[in-house]
Amino acid sequence: MKSKFLVPGLVTIAMTFGSLVSDARADQQSIVRETGGLTYLSGGVGEESRQQLSAHASEFNLKLVFAMASGTYLSTVRVAITDAKGKAVLEATSDGPWFLAKLPMGNYRVVASYAGKAIERSVAVDSTALRTVDFRWDHE
Repeated sequence: MKSKFLVPGLVTIAMTFGSLVSDARADQQSIVRETGGLTYLSGGVGEESRQQLSAHASEFNLKLVFAMASGTYLSTVRVAITDAKGKAVLEATSDGPWFLAKLPMGNYRVVASYAGKAIERSVAVDSTALRTVDFRWDHE
């Protein structure tokens, strides 16, 4: 008699634990990080992660997108942002193809490096609008 209740109970526990692990992974992907007083968020590997980042996009004013020229998204892209005076303001490695940052209004130089090749962009951000900048690499 006990086995009739034991198996369904174990299945319920396993499903609950699996759900909690999945929720924890999703939360880890949407963690807002801070460095030098600036906040950023990265990820976008998978539809769920992109939806989470989209939900937070209004909190940021710069969005960087990393991909190959073919359209294949990239992760582990090194990001270095300097202000108009050349002072480093943010350095990080992106966890996925989307990188969101909240910067003070101004002009910046963004260098994104992947597989030994760096791409540089000049970017002007204001305090309210989300500015999106694409970085595309020709070869992996």
